[in-house]
This record gives sequence, C-alpha cells and structure tokens, in this order.
Amino acid sequence: MENSKQIILFDGVCNLCNGAVQFVIKRDTLDVFRYAPLQSELGKKLIAERNIDSDSIDSIILIDPGVAYYIKSDAALEIGKQLRGYKTLSSILLWIPRSLRDIVYDFIARNRYKWYGKKEHCMVPTPELRAKFLE
Repeated sequence: MENSKQIILFDGVCNLCNGAVQFVIKRDTLDVFRYAPLQSELGKKLIAERNIDSDSIDSIILIDPGVAYYIKSDAALEIGKQLRGYKTLSSILLWIPRSLRDIVYDFIARNRYKWYGKKEHCMVPTPELRAKFLE
C-alpha cells in the first residue's frame, strides 16, 4: 500500500457513495486518492487499526497515512480540498462548526439508501480504474 496516497473508505453497496467515488476520481487530477470499500477486508483492517466504531461511522472515512483520519463532514471536506475547483468551497465550509455540519451529514447518511438505493454487492471497478482501488 502506498503511504503517499490518501485512502477513501466508502460504503461499497451505497449508490450515493459509489457516485461520490466516481465524482472524486474524475476530479482527482493529482492522483491523491486510493479507494477501498468499508466492507472489504482491508477496509475492516484500517478501521480496526484506528479504533473507529464502525457501527456509528458507516459511510465515508478519509485516511491520510501517518498523519490523521477524518470522518463524516470532515472527511468529505478534506477530500474536497484536494479536488480541482472545490478547494475554496471546502475550506470555507470547514469554518462552519463540525457539530452543525455533521447534523446535515448524518441526516443524508441516514437516508442515503432510501433516497439513492443500494446494491447487493460492492462496486467492481473497471479495468482502467482497478489500480486506484486497494484490496
């Protein structure tokens, strides 16, 4: 695993989460990120190593190896700071208190399956994208 890459752990069966990963991949012009489903063995291992409660965090986690990890709205905004065209917006939104941001984040996360649906299995990356996914 490359220590220079940040890792996005995502809900592999969530249509919204899969769409968000596709959105990030298209805008990750500096090739900053690698991806793994939360449900994968690697995802479970990375969560356990950081003592993250997977019962309360089940949608997105950003891991910056050797530096920190981010959850909920912090993860989404830290990811946005690395994407072309979203750095300023993400930096501004980080000024909003985390408690308020996470209320909105939790509301969306709670309803994501109802609004966007869910797959039976984790996303299988295309051959062109396979190198960006860790397994």
